[in-house]
Amino acid sequence: MSDIHADGAVPGFGIDAIHEAARRLTGQVVRTPLLNSPMLDDLVGARVLVKAECLQLTGSFKVRGALNALLALDEGARRAGIVTYSAGNHGQGVAAAARLAGCPAVIVMPSTAPRIKVDNCRWWGAETVLYDPRTEDREEITRRIREERGMTLIPPFDHPRVMAGQGTVGLEIAEQARQLGLTPDTVLVNCSGGGLAAGVITALDDAFPGLAHHIVEPAGFDKMARSLATGRVCANPRPPGGLMDALSGPAAGARPLAVLRQYDVTGLTATDQEVLAAMGTAHRLLKLVVEPGAAASLAALLSGKVDVRGGVVALVASGGNVDPSVYREALAD
Repeated sequence: MSDIHADGAVPGFGIDAIHEAARRLTGQVVRTPLLNSPMLDDLVGARVLVKAECLQLTGSFKVRGALNALLALDEGARRAGIVTYSAGNHGQGVAAAARLAGCPAVIVMPSTAPRIKVDNCRWWGAETVLYDPRTEDREEITRRIREERGMTLIPPFDHPRVMAGQGTVGLEIAEQARQLGLTPDTVLVNCSGGGLAAGVITALDDAFPGLAHHIVEPAGFDKMARSLATGRVCANPRPPGGLMDALSGPAAGARPLAVLRQYDVTGLTATDQEVLAAMGTAHRLLKLVVEPGAAASLAALLSGKVDVRGGVVALVASGGNVDPSVYREALAD
């Protein structure tokens, strides 16, 4: 993108922008707990700190970025309303942000999105427009709505203020870890477009220089890992179609990619069966309801895909909006 500097810097994003977002969001979003279980520590062989964003307003971290971007708009743009495309969690975040700010919102969602996510967007007062992800282009549908209604687009991840809002998750992890007297040496972040990963890794690397950074994607659909390896935005050949709908965006974000390339980031993957097992473990040991895509990092950790023995590892349980039938499968074992 033309606004990305040669050194990878993204105008409007950085540690200062994340601190600004934290000030803007104070009192507007939930300061979610950083949980620990001695039984989980014993299972992994490390101190594991789980940021419970599944307990966030709307059940996902996404409201942070959406609200930060919305609150930065001028009054005229707010009155005209906002539009976005989303597999579900970002849509809920935008819908909630719009209701809090008193402005209209339209959410373009795949017809395959979990019913709970569609229903929740509507509960917050947003209009939902469903599309067929096999035959229709969500960005083209969104563009038409934006132009016809004069709305402002708040994209799911490829936006400096959205990325900065998600980075407040990392700020809170750093503050809460320090209160526990702990220094994380590893972080795992679930990744689709990369907004959360870019924000969290920027914040934690500033707080704890030298920690190891890992992103986790669905097995066989590691578009961000391939983007990091090639230095260009990569897309998945088709929608993943598995359980991890929260990580099913078609392509990596150019701005998150530029940010992540400034760090030594390792890509990991998780399978559907591994995330189901991780969801069950989160329920059993942390008493958390975590959706499949949000359990990817915990799944990678539990399946031994990164060596954290003897260390302190932080990860984000990024959402909890899961259909009951899927959750029953996760608890079946």
